[in-house]
Amino acid sequence: MALALVKSIDGQSIDAQLAQRIAMKDGAALQVLMRRYNQRLYRVARSILRNDADAEEAVQEAFYKAYQGISGFRGDSSLSTWLTRIVVNESTRRLRKINRLSTWLEFNNEAERDTVAVATTMDDFSSKQPERLLAGRQTRHLLEERIDQLPDLFRSVFVLRAVEELTVDETALSLGIPAATVRTRYFRARKLLRKSLQADTSADLSTAFSFAGDRCDRIVAAVMARLDKAKAQINI
Repeated sequence: MALALVKSIDGQSIDAQLAQRIAMKDGAALQVLMRRYNQRLYRVARSILRNDADAEEAVQEAFYKAYQGISGFRGDSSLSTWLTRIVVNESTRRLRKINRLSTWLEFNNEAERDTVAVATTMDDFSSKQPERLLAGRQTRHLLEERIDQLPDLFRSVFVLRAVEELTVDETALSLGIPAATVRTRYFRARKLLRKSLQADTSADLSTAFSFAGDRCDRIVAAVMARLDKAKAQINI
């Protein structure tokens, strides 16, 4: 089984094992890696793109590129940071493309950009008190809306620090910015959120942009199908 690949309880050791296996084109190891970091990468991608479908596609592309380029991973940073940098770059590239298309459409007056309704994914909770369940969902939905409204410069920093709980240094490495900039942007993001929510940020941020099992399965299946197709084309 794929999970049998992981022998160590140490995160970096697990990542090192997986990187070695993936470099040998081990598809099972890739699936373990995807399920290990799908949620984090999705949250990062969505913080940049602010759209569920675009974020999923960015994560799929990031894992595909990681699989193809894993031999270039030198271990100068953690594997999770390396993966995060790939998804940040991919999401930023897609955002530029989306913005260019939007500008072109507006300039040519041929179409209006559709407003994308972002469906917030909620975990399924079993509760004997429906009103508490509804309140939890409403709070999470409100948090997600307010995070989406943060300025671009602050949003990714906030998601990595507050939602994914990365350290200042890990966030700085992931986004390619100085640690001092991370601290400043995070402080300002929290201040903006407090003002927006008219309350402190003590709500459970770990539930924001929750990562449903179906979405995780979908990303894994899409990446594996793309790799299988590429292999088939090589063997023709």
